[in-house]
Amino acid sequence: MARDDLFAIPAAGQPENNAMPASDGPRDTFRTQPLAARMRPRNLDEYAGQSHILGPGQLLRRAIEADRIQSLIFYGPPGTGKTSLAQIIARQTKSKFERLSGVESNVADMRRVLSGAANRLENTGASTILFIDEIHRFNKSQQDVLLPDVESGVIKLIGATTHNPFFFVNSPLVSRSQIFELRPLTEEDLYALLQRALQDAERGLGYLKISADENALRHLARIADGDARKVLNSLEIAALTTAPETDGIIRITLEVAEQSIQKKAIVYDGDGDAHYDTISAFIKSMRGSDPDAALYWLAKMIVAGEDPRFIARRIVICAAEDVGLADPMALVLATSALEAAEFVGWPEAQIPLAEATIYIATANKSNSAVMAIAAALADVKSGRTLAVPEHLRDSHYKGAERLGHGKGYAYAHDGKEHFVAQDYLGATKKYYEPTEQGVEKKIKERLEKWRVEFAKVRADADGHR
Repeated sequence: MARDDLFAIPAAGQPENNAMPASDGPRDTFRTQPLAARMRPRNLDEYAGQSHILGPGQLLRRAIEADRIQSLIFYGPPGTGKTSLAQIIARQTKSKFERLSGVESNVADMRRVLSGAANRLENTGASTILFIDEIHRFNKSQQDVLLPDVESGVIKLIGATTHNPFFFVNSPLVSRSQIFELRPLTEEDLYALLQRALQDAERGLGYLKISADENALRHLARIADGDARKVLNSLEIAALTTAPETDGIIRITLEVAEQSIQKKAIVYDGDGDAHYDTISAFIKSMRGSDPDAALYWLAKMIVAGEDPRFIARRIVICAAEDVGLADPMALVLATSALEAAEFVGWPEAQIPLAEATIYIATANKSNSAVMAIAAALADVKSGRTLAVPEHLRDSHYKGAERLGHGKGYAYAHDGKEHFVAQDYLGATKKYYEPTEQGVEKKIKERLEKWRVEFAKVRADADGHR
């Protein structure tokens, strides 16, 4: 066919069994809510995604079905279903659902809810689920207010946050809660949500005559970046701003979909998980010699407006730590990229940063310098501090000769190939183990020959003691 198969939606005169008449007053009021709010899942069967915690046999699903929920903290990007899941839990466990916001609520609001929960539990035995959206916005004192009632079971707390709770929520509260990470929805999850919204005449857009191209729905599902709220709201914009054709059908094409969702916003917080997770993926991709992956993570940081100096500093560290002496030019190029990024700023800084990224990702790798200094540091910290041998001590001051400082020192450049074997430490130690990667292979060959000579000198010295 010349065009994608159309996803045909029942006409207004053919509603689903649970559809309400279009003229119904309360329903018209209901439809003033955004589509994403109307389409919130009512039970676990309608809930999209998060199979890693809600799939058959998974811990959270078993706890919900057995009504053994204690305090929970959900964290993950926007639009992954944190609020919806809390409401489902309250409905499934027949608990009173109370909601507060870390942005708008204060201690007085908290005490009012906690007091009501205590009275409810004492008088009727009914439990209360207190859902706190953006719980990380509460300061330490506000979070501490919750502790006694969480501890005693007066409330079952469900906190929601886009930030890692291990960093942004008080440790005592975290220790009393089970932590579940909600992941961005897959493209298939979002595509299924779009289909459901188009078919549902009661809560969705099924009361309209809509014909949506499959590639249009796929585009919305892909560009929404795992955000259910974004994909549903984009579909609603497409449906309500597109004029019906002469046959009365609203046709949602790829062009309409592209206009409705426009450019996606990069999920990236300057001081939270996205910031650290992305730079971690960037470094590990360079270390793992995958320039394409490294460039993607670099592009994500560029689009999100990351500080170019932060990126450049991490490139410098990677050059020293992961490329090291296998290709010493990597550090030179990385420091040059840092200097260039500071000098020119965005957007031009992306070029030297990309150049350094590609170079490091494709360079020979060695972490021998990291291992060597770590071993030496451990030795210094744990062992007896070695005295500087007499012949290596500073001899450039009056009286040094009388102390014997510098006596017997051999100037390396006077030796053949600018090398003289002598004792430079006063003990036998081996910290640096060169690899055979790139330039370091030649370093290894030279060092092995030198170490033989050093060993002879130490053996002679030991024989004269």
